[in-house]
Amino acid sequence: MSRNKTARFAEMQNFKNVFQPPIDKEECFPLKGKWKESVFKNSYPLILELGCGKGEYTIGLGKAFTQNNYIGVDIKGARMYVGAKKAINENMNNVAFLRTRIELIENFFAPDEVDEIWITFPDPQPKMKWAKKRLTSSHFINKYRNITRQNAVFHLKTDSVFLYHYTLALLQKNEVNILCHTDNVYETTFLDSIYNIKTHYENLFTAQGYKITYIKWENLLKETIELSHEEYKKIEERYL
Repeated sequence: MSRNKTARFAEMQNFKNVFQPPIDKEECFPLKGKWKESVFKNSYPLILELGCGKGEYTIGLGKAFTQNNYIGVDIKGARMYVGAKKAINENMNNVAFLRTRIELIENFFAPDEVDEIWITFPDPQPKMKWAKKRLTSSHFINKYRNITRQNAVFHLKTDSVFLYHYTLALLQKNEVNILCHTDNVYETTFLDSIYNIKTHYENLFTAQGYKITYIKWENLLKETIELSHEEYKKIEERYL
């Protein structure tokens, strides 16, 4: 590990807006069900950014909507440091960060605790055998359903045409209410300014000419069914 990373990890241990639960204590996390009252000291909506990286969306949304609480979730501590430090320097009391693996998300949030989820530029994990690692797979959507309110809203923003069409197909198969979607965010007029917040990787992708896609949908109240092998292969053949 580089000296810079070591120094960042050491400094981040003292950040009041960063929570890094020990691996052996994840299942008894004391803030589960208590984030609003214990961390943010209010009853405002609780919104997660999953795979937050440097926290650009967590910070951007926190600035735009001060009467919401935002938590960036990621396992990469060196990246998270950037957003956490910025939030501290700018006295953002409505922003926090949780360092953990997203597959363990149910250990940290109680049923009905989360009001909204953003998934920004996740690894598309295109191979069929890696489907459970895909953050919009039925495996993960069922986890999200266990921590979100009935009227929760979800957002996916990605440069992956495959992930965009895979997620659309999965939502349609499960008869989810898709509120809006586009295969080119920056040529769409119906999205307001909050969707123009750009992550580090998004700036790289757009500079290279990649189109940015977006889907917004409502919570699914029943268990999500995964695409069949045949349904998946059709998407793979067309978009990979």
